[in-house]
Amino acid sequence: MKEELSIDIIGLAGACSYALDCIEAELVNIKNKHGKRVAYISICMAEYWKIEGDELQDLAMCALLHDNALTQYISEELKKDSVINCKKDLSEKKTNLHCIYGEKNITKIPFKTDVSNVILYHHEHADGTGPFQKKWNEIPLFARIIHLADTIDIIGNNMESGNNSWNFICQFLLKNKDGLFDSECVNAFLHAFTHSESFMCLNDGSFETKLWEIIPRQKQVFDWKTCKNVADFFAKIVDYKSSFTSRHSIGVAEKASMLAQYMGYDSITVQKMYLAGALHDIGKMAVGNEILEKPDKLTDDEFSKMKNHAGYTYLILSEVNDFEEIRDWAAFHHEKLNGKGYPFGKTAAELNEPERMMACVDIYQALTEDRPYKKGLSHEKTCDILDDMAQKDFIDSDISKIIRECFGRNR
Repeated sequence: MKEELSIDIIGLAGACSYALDCIEAELVNIKNKHGKRVAYISICMAEYWKIEGDELQDLAMCALLHDNALTQYISEELKKDSVINCKKDLSEKKTNLHCIYGEKNITKIPFKTDVSNVILYHHEHADGTGPFQKKWNEIPLFARIIHLADTIDIIGNNMESGNNSWNFICQFLLKNKDGLFDSECVNAFLHAFTHSESFMCLNDGSFETKLWEIIPRQKQVFDWKTCKNVADFFAKIVDYKSSFTSRHSIGVAEKASMLAQYMGYDSITVQKMYLAGALHDIGKMAVGNEILEKPDKLTDDEFSKMKNHAGYTYLILSEVNDFEEIRDWAAFHHEKLNGKGYPFGKTAAELNEPERMMACVDIYQALTEDRPYKKGLSHEKTCDILDDMAQKDFIDSDISKIIRECFGRNR
């Protein structure tokens, strides 16, 4: 029987929400921590209905990940047009596909309660004028809560903080009662936030501490299938960021776990390697696609920004409790044994075997996969390049040799 892995799943969702915020900021200028603010507003509103325990945690998870399909939506639908049209489409609330994709994706996350249709209907209007024309009594409560919280945060983001913004928000809610929002949700919001000061914590950042006080960051134990589903969920979000790397994270995850198993690591380490591989490029969410998808050679300044992605991976995954080992395996994939890698310039003495393995696997995957601008190299040619890099003291020569054996077995 395989061992099970313990993960701070709510912390991982929170970390991912930051990455999603980076995408939203690119398009519609939403401040960072949008997902966490939506989660905080949602759980404060939930007190009105006495929602607690597993239900409250699942509401927070849905709120944190309500825009989980944003990269997929942009990649599959909006990139058919220009970025300008992307912004136009988003502002016109053409959100039904984004909701459909998000609802399907979220099935990979291990919720404790039934959250069916929460993501699907989180842009519906109480009067039935939303994307799916569902009226408030046909919409799950969590979807109605997230819809109001999401809208209010976007309004607050575009206004200066203070009494004027608070008064505007209150007037907006009352004006749109039984239109955009149902009466219950408006009442719940005004019950949770009774005056401007109670709402101002969203601007000064103190809300995040309060969020994690209300939603305990308890680790959950997952079997291998569930762990893989969680990893694939996050990898998919990352890989949709750029058409140049449509399956890169999944490929690294699969090969990293395969290599770990081949080298005799225990099942927990194999699972951790899969998760680290799936998350290793999450920092690319904070890098603009004009750099990620530039067909020509990057300028020094552009390359410097590109290199930041590994540092962002480190920072994003640092938000997850007891995740240091997986974080380091993920974030150090561009470090070199000679100390000239990035983001930290680690030396050979500072890089353990799993970190060295991830660096080799990332290179192998990048060289062998097809991209819009090049055909993937053969296994033999890729291994020759790895051996050459090992001779230059970039990567571990022993691991390079094992990769030739491990990935060449079925060829």
